[in-house]
Formats: sequence, C-alpha cells, structure tokens
Amino acid sequence: MANDVCEVFSINAEKVGAVRQRIHEISGVEQLFKALADATRLKITYALMLEKELCVCDVATIIGCTVATASHHLRMLRDMGIAKHRKEGKLVFYSLKDDHVEQLVALALVHAKEGEEDDGK
Repeated sequence: MANDVCEVFSINAEKVGAVRQRIHEISGVEQLFKALADATRLKITYALMLEKELCVCDVATIIGCTVATASHHLRMLRDMGIAKHRKEGKLVFYSLKDDHVEQLVALALVHAKEGEEDDGK
C-alpha cells in the first residue's frame, strides 16, 4: 500500500466546512495559471518584466519565433488581462497590465531556484 494515502477515510468536518464555503473564491484564477503554463507566454511575460515595454518585433527576436507567433501569444496575454498594448505609428508595444503577474512570476522564479538548490544538496 502507498504511504502517501490515508489508510482510513476520516475528515475534519470543521475544516472541510470552512474551506467549502470559500472554495468558489478561486474560480477563474486557473485562467491566469493556464496562460502562464505555456512556455512561450511565460517567456514573453518574463521579458516584459525585465524591459517593462517591448514591441512585437522585439518580443519575437527575444524568444526566437516569428512575429506572427509572438503577436498571437501577446494577443492571448492581452485577452486574458495580463498584458496591455499601445500603437505608435506602425509599431505595437506591449507591457504587463499591472504588477500582480510580475510578483507571481518573480515568486515562481524564487521557488524554482530554491528547488534547484535543494536538488543540488
């Protein structure tokens, strides 16, 4: 038998009741994680963290893809409320909509680096 599973089914009714009353609060948050779960969109988000604003051509060059691919992913980030854009002449510039996503990615970076350090011990 696996040692990571309860051997008997027993719940803490107070804890379960309290959490069940609030579990709906997380609804919709999965879309943010879904957006950032894509490696290309995460790289774009990170690039926008580092430079605050980039044109589509810059993003494409940074992540090594076509302008069409970069534009597609940037549009998805915009539609998901993560990024915003502005047009300047023939160029379109993107930036992060607010600092919440930046904080989330920065925290994920710290977590990943700590995991690497733990693996190296």
